[in-house]
Amino acid sequence: MEHQQPTPTENIELELLLQAMYLQYGYDFRDYSRAHIKRRVIHRLMQSGLSSISELQHKILHDPLCFEKLIRDLSINVTEMFRNPYFYKSMRQNVIPLLKTYPFLKIWIAGCSSGEEVYSFAILLKEEGLYERTQIYATDFNHDVIQKAKTGVYPIKYIKEYTANYQQAGGKHSFSNYYHASNDSVIFDPELKKQIVFAVHNLVTDAVFAEVNMVICRNVLIYFNRKLQNKVLDIFDESILPGGYIGLGSKETLQFSSLDGRYKTVDAKEKIFKKKIE
Repeated sequence: MEHQQPTPTENIELELLLQAMYLQYGYDFRDYSRAHIKRRVIHRLMQSGLSSISELQHKILHDPLCFEKLIRDLSINVTEMFRNPYFYKSMRQNVIPLLKTYPFLKIWIAGCSSGEEVYSFAILLKEEGLYERTQIYATDFNHDVIQKAKTGVYPIKYIKEYTANYQQAGGKHSFSNYYHASNDSVIFDPELKKQIVFAVHNLVTDAVFAEVNMVICRNVLIYFNRKLQNKVLDIFDESILPGGYIGLGSKETLQFSSLDGRYKTVDAKEKIFKKKIE
């Protein structure tokens, strides 16, 4: 199979593959961006030595292990500690002061992947004296990455980059206070996990997870089509209490969405929005 621009037949095969995944395993990728799906499926074809998407469909229906590999390929796991540090700096300056007036906080980090963002928020809240009265819900549809997130163990090769991000995000201490090195890994302080609940939750097929003061879902919506983006944003809206916040990724917005007009912009550049109190 030529792994260039998919032909009309391959597009049909792709639709059938997504339908088969949904019917057999309950994972629904039918409203994901086709460009992303095609790239990842073609990658799986090349890795598995299969010659067509139809062959891959047959294999995933009869081989759960092959399906697990495809799910891993389709998961979006591009993340890092304090990614886009000025987002965290804006949170510190524009959101945290108001959150400090609350007796108790609930934050939902949706699509948390392998957990780097979750621990970043835990550190931020700790430095601002809010951690002990915050419950963080960290969810992802991929069971494997949730298990990885629970460990709080990451490759040491990234720590220089993470440290620079932390400093740019307005970090108040030495980043090394929060982890210890062990061989080629760093292990984050178990105290950071105390207020975190890790759980499997699928934004595509599951309902509202909890009532919260803030939802963080960055760089996930860009992989969905407009219909699915609106569906997921409606779930977030149902979750966010009046006066609560939502933080999105740099290429994402509430503009032109089903939530447009119901939120005011806190930081247009860093994509932080506040739910209006009716």
